[in-house]
Amino acid sequence: MRIVIKIGTSTLTHAKGRVNLRRIESLCRTVSELMNAGEEVILVSSGAIGMGVGKLRLSERPHDIAGKQACAAVGQCELMYTYDKLFAEYSHTVAQMLLTAPDLSCDDRRTKFIATTERLLSMDVLPIINENDTVATEEIEFGDNDTLAARIAVCVNADLLVLLSDIDGLYTADPRKYQSAELISEVYEITPEILALAGDAGSSLGTGGMETKLRAAKISTEAGCDMVISNGASPEILYDIVEGKSVGTRFFAKKR
Repeated sequence: MRIVIKIGTSTLTHAKGRVNLRRIESLCRTVSELMNAGEEVILVSSGAIGMGVGKLRLSERPHDIAGKQACAAVGQCELMYTYDKLFAEYSHTVAQMLLTAPDLSCDDRRTKFIATTERLLSMDVLPIINENDTVATEEIEFGDNDTLAARIAVCVNADLLVLLSDIDGLYTADPRKYQSAELISEVYEITPEILALAGDAGSSLGTGGMETKLRAAKISTEAGCDMVISNGASPEILYDIVEGKSVGTRFFAKKR
């Protein structure tokens, strides 16, 4: 199985932006075990700006573009250093890939990205992908890493896209506001009613929210790729997801 796993800033870091070592160690161990079992994994990792905020000991995420790019430049180094060190402990090699929107929109760039990714996977290397925030000329080029992960999943013909976030899945209402909200375990069609369930944006350190995740679901399922939204607080949940167990919210691909 070819799996694209997107992990959000709120999952990788504490509220102040410092890296959540226990969680990232668990993630690396779980992904390594999936690779040991023969799964092909591509990791789309947020966290560069959030880690930069923590590394620079800022009180909050900058609101200006230059400030965000500066934090990304600092945080990306820390993010990849952490991944490289932890995955090496499980005898896995990682590769950093930073993308901007034209890299997947331009036919020539997209073809080269796919070829490079395929070669890395054939060499048993784990591609770790993030938006290149340090050179993006707009505040958010892809819109968010949820959309980026979905577009990557389509490009590489992934079987499954997993979005690990700070929420268990899609609910009938915002569970942070309404105790009566119920988790929707399966979605077979992204209707206007489903889209209407999107709430506010995510954490102060991240850029995503349920709206971006539903957009990602639409992109991936229309291309024939299942997608799961689940809570990344315990990365070991990936085992159950890959085995097809009922975890979080699974969006089923359209039959082609």
